[in-house]
This record gives sequence, C-alpha cells and structure tokens, in this order.
Amino acid sequence: MAFVERVFSGVQPTGNLHLGNYLGAIVNFVKLQETHNCIYCVVDMHAITQGVDVWGGPAELARNTREVTAAFIASGIDPKKHIVFNQSQVAGHAELAWIFNCVARIGWLNRMTQFKEKAGKDRENASVGLYDYPVLMAADILLYRATHVPVGEDQKQHLELSRDIAQKFNNDFGDSIRGHGIADGLFFPLPEPLITGPATRVMSLRDGTKKMSKSEPSDNSRINLTDDADTIAQKIRKAKTDPEPLPSEEKGLETRPEADNLVGIYAALAGIGKQEVLKEFGGGQFSNFKNALVDVCIAKLSPIAAEMKRLVADPGHVDQILVDGANRARTIADETMRAAKDVVGFIRQR
Repeated sequence: MAFVERVFSGVQPTGNLHLGNYLGAIVNFVKLQETHNCIYCVVDMHAITQGVDVWGGPAELARNTREVTAAFIASGIDPKKHIVFNQSQVAGHAELAWIFNCVARIGWLNRMTQFKEKAGKDRENASVGLYDYPVLMAADILLYRATHVPVGEDQKQHLELSRDIAQKFNNDFGDSIRGHGIADGLFFPLPEPLITGPATRVMSLRDGTKKMSKSEPSDNSRINLTDDADTIAQKIRKAKTDPEPLPSEEKGLETRPEADNLVGIYAALAGIGKQEVLKEFGGGQFSNFKNALVDVCIAKLSPIAAEMKRLVADPGHVDQILVDGANRARTIADETMRAAKDVVGFIRQR
C-alpha cells in the first residue's frame, strides 16, 4: 500500500513548557511544516496516566491544554495549513489503542524503560494507563498512518514499539488485509523517526547531566516559555558552568556537560552549529558568552511569550482552533478505523 507522507507528533499538557520542549520538539515542528503534511496533537489522554496529584486535576488540565496550543501557534505552527487538536476529541485514539492492546505483547511493554523510571519502586501501585502508555502512543501515530515522527532520544524506544505493533498487525491480519483490496498486505506503515537540530536534548541549567524538566524543584534549572526578559537573563547568568574558558573545538566540550549544554542552546536558537559558536566565543570567559546567550534567548523567546499570553487570554479562540483541528483529524481517523474494523472482523453500521 502506498502511504501518504505524513508527520505526527504530540506534546503532553502538563504545564510549564520550557526551553527543552521548544528546542527539542516545537522548533522542529515548525520547520517540518515546510516539507510535510503535519498533524500536531496535544495529548491530554497521556497527561492523566499518573495520579491526579501529578497532573493537577480537571481545571489545570484544561488550562495546560490551551497553553500548549498557544505555544504551538506562537512558535509558528499554522493551524489552517496543518492540523492542531487535542487527542481526547477524537475517539479513534482510544478505539485503536484497544485493538493494539490485543496485538502488543506483555514482554514488549516490560522492556519499556520510561515506565520503570516513572513508576519507580512502587510499580504495583502505578496505573495501568502508565504501563500501557506506549500502546496508546502507537495508536496516536498509526491512526493517521503517519510515516514520520519527530522524537527525542527518550521516545525512540516507544517509536520502535509502534513499528513492532504495526508489523505484527500487518502479519496477523495479512490475509484479511489482502481480502479487503490491499494487495501487499500492508495496512499500517512502519513510521520512521525524525531527529534533527543541534540541541535535541536540552539539559538542566543547574546540572548538565540531567535533562531540563518541569519536575525539577528549582525553577532556575529551566527557562520557561512564559518567562519574561529579566527572568531569562537572571537564570542564564546563574547557570552552572566550570572555571575553564570555552574551548575552541567541539571535542573540548565532551567532558564539560554544562558548557556543552549552553553552547548547544546558543547554536539551536541562533540556527548555527556548535563549532560556529566556539569559533566566535572559544577561549573567552563564560561571562561574555552568557551575555550573548541572554541576548539571543530574549530575542527568540520574548515574542513567543508575548503571543502565548495574548492567546491564553482568549480561551474561546484557542478552543475553536482545537475543535477545527479535531474535525479535520477525525476525517482521517474515521477512515482508518472503518477499514481497521473491517480487517479485524468487527461488524459495523454501513
């Protein structure tokens, strides 16, 4: 079966979108609009997989969903040319996830490292949703028969599972798929990862060995997309460094995680390579480099923060963007679900 090239990706509405989310995901979403048909989803069903004390309850979920949508739009995603919606408005995500639950294998899920990390030592108390999260992620992607998925390094394992599920579905139901007119028996594509950019993994400003995260206790560990210029400047100037000058070659960053992180952030925001950054600032003190980093951060992020603030102040407008996107997403999803149900053997209304 010839699949239309299509990109799918999602962001959880868990609050405090930060520079890591922007550089690791959203900035690439914007670029991909130029070359692909894109579907960008606010994955609110994923957001509730842990206890309500983690995701904050109904009011906060709704607020965070609108904030992520605002971040998409403020960063340059065009909801008219592409599709922006929240996951829970399209029932096919849950329907296909159940079919995939019956295709996926326990052994596959037992190998998922993110569940082990998030559940911690008390795995018996974790929700089934947290354990089953990767199967829902597979359904998110394959519901639209997406061929490409922009992912960070920490999600590559989940994308591999999506490929395994797609392949097993195609194998298990091959005769039925061919019987429904798909000669090659390929109902779902095997989606490919897209990993781009010099700073796909942004680290904490307080510890260059840890990923930038909203769950870090210190707000100084991250730059939030809603931070004002003064806050951004203060956080960068307080960012952890080491006493040595910046190196002149990338190799010199290998054992210096904090320096590597800050150089990577500058490179990504300026749209250049790390070597170009070091050519300009190598041999110099961190104080001068940090001043330049403050300038580039404020220039890039302040307009986004201002537009996010404007959009969030008009929730009706944001909600309409999500409704329009969901209606367009549902058209694609419903076609997939009708065909999938026929292939599986479910009787449905004609």
